[in-house]
Amino acid sequence: MTWTFSNDLTAFLAVARPAVAAQPVVNTILLTVADSLERRGPHAHGPTDPVFGWWTGSDGVVAGGLLRTPPFPLLLGALPPEALPALGAALTSEPLLAGVAGFDARSADARILAGAWGAPVRVVEETRLYRLGTLAAPRPLPPGRARPAREADLPLLLEWVTEFNREVDSPGTASPAALRDRISYGGFLLWEHAGTPVSVAGFSRPIGSASRIGPVYTPPGERGRGYAAGVTHAATEGAHAAGAREVLLFTDLANPTSNGVYQRLGYVPFDDRLHLEAV
Repeated sequence: MTWTFSNDLTAFLAVARPAVAAQPVVNTILLTVADSLERRGPHAHGPTDPVFGWWTGSDGVVAGGLLRTPPFPLLLGALPPEALPALGAALTSEPLLAGVAGFDARSADARILAGAWGAPVRVVEETRLYRLGTLAAPRPLPPGRARPAREADLPLLLEWVTEFNREVDSPGTASPAALRDRISYGGFLLWEHAGTPVSVAGFSRPIGSASRIGPVYTPPGERGRGYAAGVTHAATEGAHAAGAREVLLFTDLANPTSNGVYQRLGYVPFDDRLHLEAV
């Protein structure tokens, strides 16, 4: 049983992708990040080389993976329990993991890994993964309509995604290349009222039958009018139309408003994650 670490995306995809793709709901972030690196190059999320890892069990079969795209934390997919103590040891000994200050993992796995790591940690964020049950229209339906974003909307999308990242304290940077990729498959929906965009929701390209909603953003002056519910409903329909059988989204558990909105649209809690950081 062992971890293997590499900067080689091709090797990771060849060796670990089958195991990761076998659980497309739990591994949704891992799959979409790996897909973005494959499509837009290894520095799609920042100038530092990404790091990949995969766990091989005693039977010689790869049973899970992880990746890191600085400045984002180490991202863990679904892993067998025996992989976590070994990863805790690797965090202090593996050169490719030098500088790791935190990780994002399923809640139970995060706590086990924190204990194996041995470093004191703090909770940065608790998130919940929702899985769509039966889609329900917003009640009441907000005024306006949804439309796909176009190339001409790129400046507005850059502005709004930048504001979204700032509000959720994400280290990510709004990338024209990433936004154009979303636009190319209809992955951004704008909600318009009286001909003016008032909210936006995106959905990821379906991978392994699953697509994930996000980001969802409404400028402060337009909030409280149901636009986010309207555009999220439209993005969910868009994900289905693009071929997704599973539609997912994440929420910050500290935000009861968004959790309530998504549950009213038919999303059902599925899994919780923790982002822990060394103190």
